[in-house]
Amino acid sequence: MTIDQILVIVGGLGLAAWVAWYFWFSEKKAVKVQLAESGIQEAVIKVQGGYTPDVLIFEAGKPIKLNFIREETAGCTEEVIFSDLNISATLTPFKTIPVELKIDKPGEYDFHCRMGMVKGKLIIQQSLENSDLKKSL
Repeated sequence: MTIDQILVIVGGLGLAAWVAWYFWFSEKKAVKVQLAESGIQEAVIKVQGGYTPDVLIFEAGKPIKLNFIREETAGCTEEVIFSDLNISATLTPFKTIPVELKIDKPGEYDFHCRMGMVKGKLIIQQSLENSDLKKSL
């Protein structure tokens, strides 16, 4: 094997390791969405090669409004699907598309593109006003 072949193999393995780390092992930061005075938890999600932010934390039982802004024309991201909630929306390029939800049950709810390649997650937490913790205080 020549030095060129060795460098190509080592470079390819390094690139493959970086891709694996980035997509499967890197920690994603969750964004906690605050309740507005209107009583709605509202977030903006940029769609361009992925969802930004892709992990959002909400309070259970309060209305949620997700404003998707699709900044690309790639076919994969033209629809967002909330499988567990039986909800989907078509995302028009370069327009804000609101998706309104109300989730009463705490848990994690995934959303994704039509092909399942672009993914995000809603984390619904029990509200303090409804929890047993507040009752004991």
